[in-house]
Amino acid sequence: MSKVLYIKGSPRGERSHSVAVTDAFVEAYKKANPGDEVEVLDLFKSQLPAFDGAAVSGKYKIMHGKEHSAEEKQAWAKVTALIEHFKSADKYVLAAPMWNFGIPYRLKQYIDIIVQPGQTFTVDESGNYKGLVTGKPILAVYARGGEYAEGSAGAAFDMQKKYIELILGFIGFTDIRAIVVEPTLAGGGEVAKEKRGAAIEKVRQTASSF
Repeated sequence: MSKVLYIKGSPRGERSHSVAVTDAFVEAYKKANPGDEVEVLDLFKSQLPAFDGAAVSGKYKIMHGKEHSAEEKQAWAKVTALIEHFKSADKYVLAAPMWNFGIPYRLKQYIDIIVQPGQTFTVDESGNYKGLVTGKPILAVYARGGEYAEGSAGAAFDMQKKYIELILGFIGFTDIRAIVVEPTLAGGGEVAKEKRGAAIEKVRQTASSF
């Protein structure tokens, strides 16, 4: 039995194109894999730990074996607990809308918490980085109001898909599958509906092989 972690990075619920497509994928996946567990992590409803002064200070003191306060230890423990929760999954799905050419702040907060040395990546003696989250697939569903396809005039503004896939690769992911829903605004409602429907059909067809 595999555990799938479904990370929702949009607060818009049913109105979210990225969530609608990812929900359709998860529904089809459950039918194809009834014995697997799917856990939903809604980032806008979850109490993510603050990665503030206490957590940062605790991180460096604990990592380097220095004396730390009870507050620092507690703050860092919350961070490592979330990291362990993330690493406990066997497969991942992510709903990620584009906000201001990038990603929502809660998704960025989650990434800033889980991407930590010795936890999700390491550095060897030569100074080379190595990801520690390996051998696991992830499906990322991206939605954006405009069009930012590679080779287009808008591609330079895409700090959403490029960033997500860069950071996933940095922590060890090599099997990164992507579905892009665009444009959801620039083309009007009918175009958005058509693009969303096509993406839903595509993920339903591929869910059994994930």
